Parts: sequence; C-alpha cells; structure tokens
Amino acid sequence: MTKKIILTGDRPTGKLHIGHYVGSLQNRVKLQNSGEYDSFIMIADQQALTDNARDPEKIRNSLIQVALDYLAVGIDPEKSTILVQSQIPALSELTMHYLNLVTVSRLNRNPTVKSEIQQKKFGQSVPAGFFIYPVSQAADITAFKATTVPVGEDQEPMLEQTREIARSFNSIYGKEILVEPEGYFPPKGLGRIPGLDGNAKMSKSLNNAIYLADDADTILKKVMSMYTDPDHIHVEDPGKVEGNVVFTYLDIFDSDKEKVADLKAQYQHGGLGDVKIKRYLNEVLQAELAPIRERREAFEKDIDSVYAILKAGSEKANAVANQTLKEVQDAMGINYFG
Repeated sequence: MTKKIILTGDRPTGKLHIGHYVGSLQNRVKLQNSGEYDSFIMIADQQALTDNARDPEKIRNSLIQVALDYLAVGIDPEKSTILVQSQIPALSELTMHYLNLVTVSRLNRNPTVKSEIQQKKFGQSVPAGFFIYPVSQAADITAFKATTVPVGEDQEPMLEQTREIARSFNSIYGKEILVEPEGYFPPKGLGRIPGLDGNAKMSKSLNNAIYLADDADTILKKVMSMYTDPDHIHVEDPGKVEGNVVFTYLDIFDSDKEKVADLKAQYQHGGLGDVKIKRYLNEVLQAELAPIRERREAFEKDIDSVYAILKAGSEKANAVANQTLKEVQDAMGINYFG
C-alpha cells in the first residue's frame, strides 16, 4: 500500500507551548508512528520572516528552539523528515511559477490572510511576502506532493487556495503533476487552549503561555497565577467551571475524568478552593511535561547533533522538491537546456 504524505510545520518565532503540544505536536507523533504516512515537518523560517524581516536573529534563535521541542515530544528523524524551509530553493522557484496563476483579488479574498492582517495591525503596510504567503504555502505542500495537511479549521481557506493552484496548473499544462491535498482536522471540541489569563488564545506576545521548556518551578508559578472564577472569593463560595481555565486544562490533560467531574461538582457546590485545584493541576501538568523537558535538556547538550538532523532532513527534502520542480518546469516547457 502506498503511504500517504504529510506536510506540516511551524513558524519559528519562539519556543513552542502546550497549546502547540495539544493542538498539533501530539497528533504529529501519533501519525508518524502509525506507519501510514511519510511525514515532512517543516520549520517555516521564510514564512516567519515575512513579518519579522527586520529581526532575523529572532528567527535564527527560535529555529533551534523549535527543533528541540520537536525532538523532545517524540518527532523521530528516523521516521519523519524535519526540514528548514529556507534551505529548499525549489520552494521559492515554485512560488514564483504559482504566483502567475493567482490574481491579487483572489489573495485579497482569502479570509485567513485578511484575519491575520487585521490581527497584526499592518494597516496599509502589509509586507508583500506576507500577502502572498498562501502561494508560498501551496509551493511547500505541492513540492512534496503532500496528500494530507494537518491544520486547524481556520486554515481550510489556505488549503483550498492550494487545491485551486494545483488544479489550475494541471489544467493549463495538461499533466497531472500537482496533488490536491486534503486537510486533516483535529477532533471536534479540541480547539485552541486558552491562555493562563483566560484569553481565548495562548501566545508568546500575550505572555500567557506554558512552554514545553519551562522548568518545574516556572510551571508551578504560572499555574498558581491562572484565571479561575473572579466571583469565587471564599472557599465556601459556589464557583463556576465554565470559562475557568484550571478546569479547562484538567479536561484536556487529566486522564482521570471521574476525578475531574467530582472536582467540578465540589467547586460548583462550594467548599473547594482555587489553591487546591491549582495545586492538583500542577501535579497533572508536571507529570505530563517532565519527560518532555528531560528529553529536551538531553538534546540541548549536543546542539551540533540537532543542526546535523536539520541539515540531513533538509538535504532529503531538497531532493524531493527538486524533482517536483523539474516536473513542473518540464510541463511548462522551460527546461531549455535539460
């Protein structure tokens, strides 16, 4: 049976946090270990530079941090190809070819890009590289002939744009070269983990995240600062569990669902204090994150070997992308000296 091909990855703009862990990293490890997929996992440094071009050192420093997080959670370079986007020149060439198949008005209609432009408050100063990154993403996906792209539901418009580009190319040049990918979506109800402050989004910029690299003391301090129910002032007061970040995290991380249900009932009735449930959550998170942190620290002792993993993965990916580029240019009739 022919394996399906996965392309996924992250922008290296900082260390990865438990939102990334629950939202994507755990699933990547599961898919990698299933034996059903060839996985290409990309550290998308070029995409990160589209809105960080004036701070390249941030991207360079973050690249190795993301690689350490990948290895720590169980991404295995013997089973998955970990690559660095900027080290695959064919991706830029494919992007240029695809740009000729996409109109400015079509890019303007992409709801994901519109939303991100608004979030980043670019106004009229949107970097051109950021504006066209759906096309760059299409190049990333099609270069490896990915059949499957694990994404959140908010990224479906990006996938649809990739499918449109693949369809247009195959139709115009009369050859079925590019693959139209399918999305692999997280289970219903497993959306973004809220931040420690109750904000709907956990992020570095909001300073409301627990990182995979955080030590035990840092995790404890962050858990004890978590948002609960502002009206739950005294232990005997009935408390709300809806919107209470501590219980949201327990629902996600604690496998003892019966105990969580019991704690919720006690909290709602009154008689269970915030400090007690926070200390319990801390125990749950420490048990989950300690093995990851230990593996991360072990890899961190030999950074040269981590760079060697990235180099080997990028070289392997480069060969695959170059073959796709050759097929594309052959179909277009522009391999003049081939």
